[in-house]
Amino acid sequence: MKNCTRYIILAISLLLALSMVFDAFADDGHYRKRHRYRGGSQKVDEDDNDRNEYLKQVTNRTYEETCGGCHFAYQPELLPSASWLKILNQPDDHFGEEIGADPDAIKEISGYLKMNAAENSSAEQSVKIMRCLGDRVPMRITDIPYIRRKHHELSPEVFNRESIGSFANCKVCHTSAEQGIYDDDDVKIPK
Repeated sequence: MKNCTRYIILAISLLLALSMVFDAFADDGHYRKRHRYRGGSQKVDEDDNDRNEYLKQVTNRTYEETCGGCHFAYQPELLPSASWLKILNQPDDHFGEEIGADPDAIKEISGYLKMNAAENSSAEQSVKIMRCLGDRVPMRITDIPYIRRKHHELSPEVFNRESIGSFANCKVCHTSAEQGIYDDDDVKIPK
C-alpha cells in the first residue's frame, strides 16, 4: 500500500511539473485548448468563443488585387491605422516603388485598412502589437518590436536566402499566413 501511495504521489507531481513547464512555454502564460481542422482554412478554438485568437483573412478584393499583386497582402490587423495611412499617403514612393492604383482604389483600400487596423482588433497578435508600439507609427510590419522579438532566434542570413527573399515575405515560412494564422506550429523555414 505504501508503494502504491508513493507512485500516485510521484505521478501527480510529474503531471504538475509538466503542466508548469507547458505554461512556461505558452505565448501568453496559460494553456488554451485548441482543436484544428486542417481540411480547409477553418480553425476552431474550443475554449474562447468570444476571443478572436487569429487575424482575419483579407476580404477586400481591391486591396488583395492591388497590393497583393506585388507582395503578400498583409492583414490590416498587423499595423495601426496611422501606419496604413502614412504608407498610402506616399503613392509615388511606396518603399522605392510607385503604387499603380487610381485614387478611388486608394480611397477604398485606405478605408478597409483603417477600419480593420490593429487598434480595432481583438486578435491576440494585434493587441500585443499595439501594446508594444506606444505612440510609434511604423512604416513596416518588420519594424514592430513584437514582430522582431518573435523572430529573434533567426539570423539575418535566413531572410536573405533566395527561397525566402526578405523578412517581409511572411507567407513563405508561415504556411497559414493567408488565413491569418501565424502559429509556430505552422512555420516551415525553407532551405
